[in-house]
Parts: sequence; C-alpha cells; structure tokens
Amino acid sequence: MINVGVLGATGAVGQRFVELLADHPWFKLTTLAASDRSAGKPYGSIVKWRLDTPFPEDIGKIKVVPTSPKAMKNVDLVFSALPAEIATATETEFAKAGIGVCSNASSHRMEPTVPLVVPEVNPEHLGLIDVQRDTGCEGFIVTNPNCSTIMMVTALAPLRKFKFTDIRVATMQAISGAGFEGVAAMAIYDNVIPYIGKEEEKMESETLKIMGTLKGKKVQNAPFRVSASCHRVPVIDGHTMAVWADIKEPLETIRKAYRDYKPPIKGLPTQPAESVHFFEDDQPDRPQPRLDRMRGRGMTVSVGRLREGVRFVAMGHNTIRGAAGASVLNAELIVKKKYL
Repeated sequence: MINVGVLGATGAVGQRFVELLADHPWFKLTTLAASDRSAGKPYGSIVKWRLDTPFPEDIGKIKVVPTSPKAMKNVDLVFSALPAEIATATETEFAKAGIGVCSNASSHRMEPTVPLVVPEVNPEHLGLIDVQRDTGCEGFIVTNPNCSTIMMVTALAPLRKFKFTDIRVATMQAISGAGFEGVAAMAIYDNVIPYIGKEEEKMESETLKIMGTLKGKKVQNAPFRVSASCHRVPVIDGHTMAVWADIKEPLETIRKAYRDYKPPIKGLPTQPAESVHFFEDDQPDRPQPRLDRMRGRGMTVSVGRLREGVRFVAMGHNTIRGAAGASVLNAELIVKKKYL
C-alpha cells in the first residue's frame, strides 16, 4: 500500500478524493490537509459532508494537518484539490520536497514540463516526469485537465485516427463544477448562465496539449483548432456538451470506431469497464446527466446522437470523471509505470 494524502480535503473535490480513496486497493489514505484553523481537529468534526454516499467513519477520525510538506512527510503522493491561487506555490513546494503531486488545480497544467494527462488519451505524456526530475526535482507534478476538457477529449479518443482540422463545442455544465457555494440558487433556478470564467480558454488550449505529441522533452500541440462556448445549467452533476468535428468519413465508419474502441490502458482499479459508452441511433435522447452520469461508477464518458457533420453529444460526471476520479486514475497509471 502507498501512503497518500489529500490537500484541500474539506471542499467539493476534496470530499470526492476522500470518497474514492477510503477503500482503495493500492492507496492508503493516511493524511488530510486543510486550512490552519482546522489543523489538529478530527476530519469528521470539521467537514460538512455533502456527497450522496455514506461518510467513511474511519477517515473521520484522522486529524487534519496544515498544508505543508513537513506536516505530510510520511506520504509518497498527495492529491491536490487546492484553489488555483494557492496550488501554484504549494504544489511546487511538495514536489521539491520529494512528494508526488496529482493535481486537479489549473495552476501548472500548461507548464511545458508538467504532464496534462487523460490516461485513455495520452498516457505517454507521463514521460515529462523524467524531464522534471532532470532538473533536480525529487518529486513531480502531474495534472488532469479541466472537467469539460476531459469529457471532450475522451469522447474524441476513438476518432483520433481520422483527419480533422476544427473542433467546436457548446457545453451545458452542472452547478457542482463551481463548488458548493459557487452559484447562488436564485441565479441558476429557471435559468442558463452563458458564461463560465476562463472555461472556454481552458478547453481551447488544454485540448491541444493533451492531444499533442510528446517529442523528446516537450509536447508538440495537436494541429487543429478548438472553439468553445461554455454555459452553466441547473443540473447538479454531469457536464453535457454538443461537439462538432469536420471529419469526412462515412457515418458508419465513425460508429464502428466507437463500437470497436479499446483504451491504451488496462488493469487500473478506477478504470471503468467502458471508458466511452456509445449510444446507438435507437436511443436518440441519450446521454442524459440524471440517467447516465454514474455509468462506470462515474468514470465513463457517454456519447450519443451521432449525426453527419460529424456531430454528437457527450456527457460525464464532472466531479468524478472530470476531477477527483481523473487524478486517482492518473496516480494509478503513475504506479503502474513505476514512477513511485
């Protein structure tokens, strides 16, 4: 068992980390970090558990520690659910102290030496860990993308063998993506908010790095364009998006690509049986967040409404597949590739 900790353990994504790690077969959750005012108190006495799964009582007895490498020196890996403005310096501090960091924060995603990884799409990008270590860093930072980006690139994974130059996407994003107190109830009830700060820029830039090619010590961006329009809708969990790709292949060829798709990874505990679930034409009203977000324990991305163009709808659970679950899957791949 590998001893791990969670940074920002009381927030929305932090709680998802705790949920996923409480009974993990490879990782032993030993340490939880939060704000200084929470340090020294049992996790169960300070966290406001908001998930629809039972609170892990054994984890509740763990005493919270400050967010510093010194306080977490007995762990080999930390999962970061820190806000971006805090994560920038803190995650670097942990990596320099020899601790691996799997981060959900946006702070380091676009740094040239930091892998931005979706295991089903670009597992080879973990090679950038060696580049970080060549600079004298004993630990490392590995990031997962923005939640919407994860859904889109996973949905596109079966189509990478086809030629395309333009991707266009319009998202319908759940309110949980903004955190517990991110969107006021009176702002989202009976409403659609056609703006999410920096979301479009993240989808447009992160996708090119993820779907790019690792050449030597750096990633060469993918040679296509992405245009995104992002919207907040009154759904609790599950980001839905309409995607357009200028692929000229016959529609039946595209269908076959989805039916035959096999991800380039296997044997990871958090990996679902289906990374991509494809809905055939006889179910034209799927995927839907309420019906499909927990497919594959929340780790499957669902694709449907495939039409000429190529046009389709993709959907996945934003705080599991799009956040904590993505980081845990990255960590499992790191272990399998013997970077720990």
